Amino acid sequence: MILTRAEIARAVESGDIVIEPFDARRLSPNAYDWRLGDIIRVCETELDAARSPEFISQTIPAEGMVLQPGKLYLGVTLERTHSERYAQMINGDRTVGALGVWVHVSAPLGHVGHAIRWTLEIRVARPVRIYPGMTFGKIIFLKTRGTTASYQKMGQKYTRSSGIDVSRLHEELA
Repeated sequence: MILTRAEIARAVESGDIVIEPFDARRLSPNAYDWRLGDIIRVCETELDAARSPEFISQTIPAEGMVLQPGKLYLGVTLERTHSERYAQMINGDRTVGALGVWVHVSAPLGHVGHAIRWTLEIRVARPVRIYPGMTFGKIIFLKTRGTTASYQKMGQKYTRSSGIDVSRLHEELA
């Protein structure tokens, strides 16, 4: 079940959901509008699942940065989210999708206990200028059924993310 705007606001007030920084004006009927952070990593080399990928980190300047088709970009959300009660699901939205920007298609689920600034997978259909702090997507919060287990307490490889995480699949293939 997806939480409504009023339920998200109540959960933030009670501490069951943490959104840092939080702005109540960013609540929509069933989601919170999250923003793009100011760091982006660019991959311009061939990728190999058995090796740690190489990315160049860049700060997105206030005047924006033009993303190009054919490159893989990893960004990060401005907001850090956490909940020990609700699962989270993040997506891009219509505002950036209409610009030909695909955001976070492959890993939208944040398990109960995830406490992160989300790493964003970004691809573009055409050259497009992006800006730090711009609205980039929506996050929804989901009630779970059954016994929950906190992702943070399970020791998974992407716990406590505070920035951009690259793929760690190579750790499993070593």
